[in-house]
Amino acid sequence: MKPILVILSAFVPLTLGFAQPNIVIILADDATYRDLEVYGGQAKTPNMNALAKQGMKFNQCFQAAPMCSPTRHSLYTGYYPVKSGAYPNHTYTNDDVTTLPQYLKPLGYRVALSGKTHINPKETFTFEYSSAPSPDGGNKKGDIDFAAIDRLFEESKRDGNPFCLVVASKEPHAPHNRGNPEDYPPESLQLRNYWHDTPATRERYSKVLAEITVFDQQVGQCLKLLEKHGLSEDTMVVALSEQGSDFTRGKWSCYEDGVQSGCIIRWPGVVAEGVESEALIEYVDFVPTILEVAGLETPEVVDGRSFLSVLKGETDHHKDYTYSIHTTVGIINMLNPYGIRAVRSQQYRYIYNLTPEVQFRCALDRGDWFKEWEAAALAGNADAAYKTRLHKFRPREELYDITTDPDCLNNLAHEPEFSLVKTHLNAKLFAWMKDQGDLGQETEVRAPERLAKNRPK
Repeated sequence: MKPILVILSAFVPLTLGFAQPNIVIILADDATYRDLEVYGGQAKTPNMNALAKQGMKFNQCFQAAPMCSPTRHSLYTGYYPVKSGAYPNHTYTNDDVTTLPQYLKPLGYRVALSGKTHINPKETFTFEYSSAPSPDGGNKKGDIDFAAIDRLFEESKRDGNPFCLVVASKEPHAPHNRGNPEDYPPESLQLRNYWHDTPATRERYSKVLAEITVFDQQVGQCLKLLEKHGLSEDTMVVALSEQGSDFTRGKWSCYEDGVQSGCIIRWPGVVAEGVESEALIEYVDFVPTILEVAGLETPEVVDGRSFLSVLKGETDHHKDYTYSIHTTVGIINMLNPYGIRAVRSQQYRYIYNLTPEVQFRCALDRGDWFKEWEAAALAGNADAAYKTRLHKFRPREELYDITTDPDCLNNLAHEPEFSLVKTHLNAKLFAWMKDQGDLGQETEVRAPERLAKNRPK
């Protein structure tokens, strides 16, 4: 790994007009942003509703990959997945990648992570780790340790040290056994337009919504601990919903509900209260933003760019395009390597499927609710047949006007009047892939080498 002092020697201290703040990032696990009440969804989120009134809500925040492990590696490094090496699930970064704690610790920050990890190698991600046993006796290990967070806040306040804390929830990731589904009667729920309506689908969705509310309660617990220690005014709080839930066109997809994330940021005295931003931002932008907040310039090798000027209300524009990828290598129930690449502008989402001739498969295919869809399709139900095929088989190119079609159901890729749009976005996507060292299908075939269990010792 590159020595940290070599990297820091090129940094230029910035004069920002404010002291180094504390930073708390609260991260959900598989929560479709549109399901959150604060984004107009059905899952009750009173704490995030309140947080949005105290800060800035981003309406166009995106991830580089619709899976847990690549997402976290991007968030903590500022690199897109292929460039960092962390593009399959259960993955690891290249040795020359520097991480958030390695940047911040030399500045006097305590850098901690409580809850879900899913990052490698640990000698590079040098957080102070903490976790707690599952409170319900279930099989969710590595839960948030609020006692450890309480101690971190107490010690930092006492010692006068700034801290950067990641609070990594496991909600609403499967097995969906927390919260109170009775608050979300299945028969009363509004389903996605791309879901087939069955009892099992409604029951599962009810459980997912209940767990999103559990995540919101965890947000509330963090905010109360900040208040307890008198740290609220000195802390930038970031709440993120992560990739979509484990339904079709959510997790494991590069559609809007797969890679778009809820993002709310509160920072008293810097971020105005109760405002919304339409700026396009990405998870790779958080490390550069945090470094600027801490008083450092970002190394040029990092992919992201700081959006501090957006937070300060100086502009509502950040990027013209966001990018994302998906590979099925490393996920449960994979059938064949199936690579997906995507670019998104303010108006359009363009998706390029590397192997449209093969069937797409992932863990959700094994679910009781999806088997109900397949059974209905075999019995002649046209809606079930259409929606199962949407999941399993995709054309090589997809183009959607997300301003009128956020569900990504009306493919415009072969409509003559959109040929220039498609050509432009295709060029943008392949230029980005070249810059990232992404060789398309060759990169997919090499993906098993990037699984953590195969990491060279």
